[in-house]
Amino acid sequence: MTALVSAPPATVVALSTHARSVPSLARERFALEAAALPPSEGVIVVHTCHRVEVLVAPGSLGDASLPELPPGGVRREDVDAARHLIAVACGLDSVVFGEDQILHQLRETLAARHRGQPLDPVLERLFQVALRAGRQAHGWFSGSPRSLADVALDRIARTAGSLEGQAILVVGVGRMGRLAAFAASRRGAIPIVTNRTLERATSLAHEVGGRAVPVGEDGVLPPVAGVIVAIAGPWEPGAGDARRLVESEACVVDLSSPPAVAIDLQDRLGGGFVSVDDLTDAPEFRPDERLRGRLERLVSETGRDYCAWLRTRDSVPAIQAVTEAAEGHRRAEIDWLLHRLPGIEPADRAFVEQMSHRLVAAILHAPLSALHDDVTGDRERAARELFDL
Repeated sequence: MTALVSAPPATVVALSTHARSVPSLARERFALEAAALPPSEGVIVVHTCHRVEVLVAPGSLGDASLPELPPGGVRREDVDAARHLIAVACGLDSVVFGEDQILHQLRETLAARHRGQPLDPVLERLFQVALRAGRQAHGWFSGSPRSLADVALDRIARTAGSLEGQAILVVGVGRMGRLAAFAASRRGAIPIVTNRTLERATSLAHEVGGRAVPVGEDGVLPPVAGVIVAIAGPWEPGAGDARRLVESEACVVDLSSPPAVAIDLQDRLGGGFVSVDDLTDAPEFRPDERLRGRLERLVSETGRDYCAWLRTRDSVPAIQAVTEAAEGHRRAEIDWLLHRLPGIEPADRAFVEQMSHRLVAAILHAPLSALHDDVTGDRERAARELFDL
């Protein structure tokens, strides 16, 4: 019977959940399970409103078990995992093509990781090459970059018509809240900003030519064409303001994950409520074939270079072992020769030493070059067997 040869373990693994196939609540449960893993340099989590990605270097994970993917999640390994993160950084997996938020989110994720435990070199290198490819890709996009906030405003405009001169309520002053406020202002709308900290809301409202209202108080909201919610945690408008929102049939777009709008208010809003998951079907602009081909080549080439680095990194111990074994044999033979020729002159001794180094280098050149270019790991295993390493 032929023995089954098990596949070598993966060097890098990506566990991916996206709003296209995994609902928000399931993504958030998955994120919580990932956050509960023991501290390890072999894990890093990317968490955005539309995705939760857990990147893992299994060799540094120890005995910890990875969280189970929810239905609709995808597990990728090695080259597929690398190309996926690179494609994400290049904007090919974003709901809004060409948006630069994902680059900011990847940078922030890496920076936060650096403030804690060191990151495994396999993951550190992957993030760096993905960010570099992302910066290059975004340099090819033309026109003003769009964000998820623009998609939210498009959805509001479906029912409200032109937003010129109409009030748009923006809940939150974080990065997405700021994008929403500025995008509304560019369209000629009047941004109404609210936030847990009224001072911050007032500051943003001043920047965009709008005004601020306190959060949670009743009777403070003017008539609005729509609402964009972008906060962590619940948003609970006053009872009267909530009732008027429902009666006005204003579109409320909740960009938070999990949703910030309470279930009962979602139900009362009916079709006027739009979750962040609902925006994945937005009829967004897609790149033309030429640009898409250029981006896909960039992803492929960057992924190939990263995997070549992985292979070289994996072959280094074998290369070092072969070199050290050869050097040990050379040194032993030189010692034997010098013992038999005690009267050899220093100059002749130097020539013998030089000749032995050149001979060993010439013999090892081809095997070491083959190990450097080892794609499957078969040559490394062969070298260890042939050289008895």
